[in-house]
Amino acid sequence: MKLPALPPSIAGLFKRKTAAEKLAEKHAAKPAPAAPKAPLIDFQQLAMDFKTLDPKDPGLWPLAPRILILLGLFAGLLGAAWGFGAIGWSVQLEELDAKKQQEAKLKEDWLGKKKQAVNLDEYRRQLAEIDRSFGALLKQLPNKAEMGDMLVDINKAAQSRGLSVELFKPGGEAAREFYAEVPITLNLTGSYHDIGAFSGDIAKLPRIVTLNDINITGNPNAILTMRTTVKTFRYLDEAELVSQRKAQQAAKGAKK
Repeated sequence: MKLPALPPSIAGLFKRKTAAEKLAEKHAAKPAPAAPKAPLIDFQQLAMDFKTLDPKDPGLWPLAPRILILLGLFAGLLGAAWGFGAIGWSVQLEELDAKKQQEAKLKEDWLGKKKQAVNLDEYRRQLAEIDRSFGALLKQLPNKAEMGDMLVDINKAAQSRGLSVELFKPGGEAAREFYAEVPITLNLTGSYHDIGAFSGDIAKLPRIVTLNDINITGNPNAILTMRTTVKTFRYLDEAELVSQRKAQQAAKGAKK
């Protein structure tokens, strides 16, 4: 009597595998090695594409060389535009700085003129006051005809105080802007109080007279000697002013 055959799944459990079968199954279970990843950019192929470019027919160039050449041209154009633009911008920036400085100066001038316009009446009043003061001072200067009387007044002031006039020597006139300066070398001898009183009389004269370079020496008899340079002033008349201006213009022309 024959036993029924077992199912293949059960029969496989009782079947012994040979060593070769086990080795084959082991190798079959291992996954196949993955293929190496291709590089994103094939530089060798790219170099080969550039070597085979035909300059006469750009339409047949490969895509990669066309893209690289276009990018290079674009970068070159950008660099050239930046270089020329930088030169133009530097010039424009210098002009802008100059305009800003000019604007600041014009603002200052405008503010100054605005203040003058606001205070115009006050400036006119001050100018009139200066003219009056200048006129009053000018009256204290003798004219050319009155200089002789002025010298006489100085000499009388010394003699009236009992001073001995040892030297009274007028010097040459020195012309200034609108007046002339007349120095007088004066040596006086007398007492301390007499010399002091003479100095006070000089200060009270209606004309402007100054004592300069004062040198006082004494002796055992209490007699003092004063050496000084008296300066008085006179204003220049119109003819003298015109002559002075012509001389100044002639001097400027000679320097040029």
